[in-house]
Amino acid sequence: MLARLKGDQRGTAVMELGLAIPIVFVLLLGLIDIARGYSIKLQLEQVAQRAIEKVMNGQADRSTIAAIKTEAATAADVPETSVTTSAWLECRTGTGTPTFYYYPNEQDQMCGSGQTYRRYLRVSINKTFSPIFDFRWAGTDANGNYTIQGATSVRTQ
Repeated sequence: MLARLKGDQRGTAVMELGLAIPIVFVLLLGLIDIARGYSIKLQLEQVAQRAIEKVMNGQADRSTIAAIKTEAATAADVPETSVTTSAWLECRTGTGTPTFYYYPNEQDQMCGSGQTYRRYLRVSINKTFSPIFDFRWAGTDANGNYTIQGATSVRTQ
């Protein structure tokens, strides 16, 4: 009886499939989590770009940097504390080392005579992401969430 069963190959494919399906399913859910996180990152970057564009095009209040922060926070559906804005002036003589002046601390600074100047603006938005699986791998906070950041910079002058 055992000799006859030893050479029987029927049902082998079903057993292999039964062993492989859970592994494939877990991998698929992991890929879905990664895709969701990446999608959130892209959305945050697009929101940051749109906030800068609105201010640059005059569609929003351009009198303060805070207006950009408000635009980005509203569009990303995050509190304003999750949005960081920074602006700076770069002064350079020829190919020498540039000097940087940051807003608002040094907003009244001007470049010296003969220096080329460039003004930049950066918007960064942070949002928490809760994955489907709570593995608490590297980069998670105490609740098992990841902080995803979307940022963009633009030269304004």
